[in-house]
Amino acid sequence: MTTNTNQDRHQQRHENQSILLAGASGVLGTHVTRALTEAGHKVTGLGRGPANGIRADLLDREALLRAVDGHSFDVVVHAATSLSRPPLRHRDMHATDALRTEGTAHLIEAARATGARRFVAESMVFGYGYGDHGEHVLTEEDTFGPPGRTAELERHLAGMRVKEQLTFAAAGLDGVALRFGAFYGPGGTDALLPLLRGRKLPVPRDHGRVLPWVELTDAARAVVAAVERGRPGRAYNIADDTPLGFGGHVRAVAERFGLPQPMTVPLWLMKPMSYAHAVMSSTLRVSTAAARRELDWTPSFPSTRDGLAAMAART
Repeated sequence: MTTNTNQDRHQQRHENQSILLAGASGVLGTHVTRALTEAGHKVTGLGRGPANGIRADLLDREALLRAVDGHSFDVVVHAATSLSRPPLRHRDMHATDALRTEGTAHLIEAARATGARRFVAESMVFGYGYGDHGEHVLTEEDTFGPPGRTAELERHLAGMRVKEQLTFAAAGLDGVALRFGAFYGPGGTDALLPLLRGRKLPVPRDHGRVLPWVELTDAARAVVAAVERGRPGRAYNIADDTPLGFGGHVRAVAERFGLPQPMTVPLWLMKPMSYAHAVMSSTLRVSTAAARRELDWTPSFPSTRDGLAAMAART
């Protein structure tokens, strides 16, 4: 009887939490809102658009603090980006880089002002560094946010590095970071379909290069797990079981949706699309053992082919 009562109390701490979600109207945020709501939490969106319960720009500190004044939340989740489509050039990432630095600092102030006790930050596996990591399987103990090889890469890496540093150092907040693989799935993969249909998305051969991927609904479940079970001060790799090269992923999308296969081009020809080139030329493998052990999270879709099949079946 005592055991059951303790379990009930433990469960109660996880349910019916009030959560402020920055980036709720974005691709990931839409899935996170649904997953948190289905788990029994109350979600309030924070962002510039009219669909948000609290409208404010994370880069405007004073306006943000005014917007949250009088509100109370248990948890704040930072999943805000400035990406309306996949980034191709380095400059496409600049606004998101700012949200990861100044925006995070401002949001942490807002979290404290609302009485929140937990702060969950969206991070990315690319924070381990763009480039070829070979066969090494990266864990959360590996260096995160190493110096970038170029000024532009350093700008992106600094954004991810600072976002995590601020998350873990925030006094009075239990900070948790989720290092996601590349996203795909409903709301994300859709943007590729017209490009493939019009044969406007060339890709290189992978030549052994692979990246971690994660389906968006799986990513959203990881956010719920971090809200409920994430250990303070911990980062978690969140990816499926089957790393795949960027070209291989795009070809799998074309095959699954019955679209023309993309044109194959040499990798050097992608250099004008500078950010995409940095991603396409990278090799990353990550371990998700910590997320499985501590968050009790496993991907529903162990490979992109599984996730794409489920997506195609729903359309």
